[in-house]
Amino acid sequence: MVNAEDRQREIVRVARHAGSVDVTELAAELGVAKETVRRDLRALEDHGLVRRTHGGAYPVESAGFETTLAFRTTMHVPEKRRIAAAAADLLGDAETVFVDEGFTPQLIAEALPRDRPLTVVTASLATAGALAEAERTTVLLLGGRVRAGTLATVDHWTTKMLAGFVIDLAYIGANGISREYGLTTPDPAVSEVKAQAVRAARRTVFAGVHTKFGAVSFCRFAPVGALEAIVTSTQLPASEAHRYSMLGPQVVRV
Repeated sequence: MVNAEDRQREIVRVARHAGSVDVTELAAELGVAKETVRRDLRALEDHGLVRRTHGGAYPVESAGFETTLAFRTTMHVPEKRRIAAAAADLLGDAETVFVDEGFTPQLIAEALPRDRPLTVVTASLATAGALAEAERTTVLLLGGRVRAGTLATVDHWTTKMLAGFVIDLAYIGANGISREYGLTTPDPAVSEVKAQAVRAARRTVFAGVHTKFGAVSFCRFAPVGALEAIVTSTQLPASEAHRYSMLGPQVVRV
């Protein structure tokens, strides 16, 4: 595969299928030098298709590419569980909670206390199902069109219902978070639901793995300054966490 464009297309395909790529493995599979692969990855990063890591890269979600909920349940799971537990600890005296779509927010919902009355509002069928049998938790599932990949509702039914609530705390996910563009996601319909949840909430917490930081997707729905807290892992460097905290939110690294 001597054509750089074909080679880079194949790298993106493999990254999206596997969730990440390794320079050494790619070099062997493509029959090229490791430096050639590194050059390809730099080019792909410049085009916003991947983010490079030490020894490899992972795909960036964009307007044309979004991972499914099923795929997300296989990636960075120990990190997501630590983040979810720390995010749930920020509940405070909140009685009404919005839980966003996605695997990390679902883990947060499952970590919320079951020994006190709590109302959880969500667009996520998976989260609603996970909480449905909790005796002291009231679950309000937002109506709307169900997106196949994420099993979450969107469109005007969803946002209209959300607009009628005042929510104590919103747990928000995103495909990317950056200091310049704030929180972003690929799909405009999803962006509208997230933006409405932030507007409806007295407090907003973003929870996400370290790979979300610096990534920018198609639709902006909230600035970093709208967040009370950011919960991530220690894999986000302390220096970078400090830069985000300068914009307003408390940054918790676990």
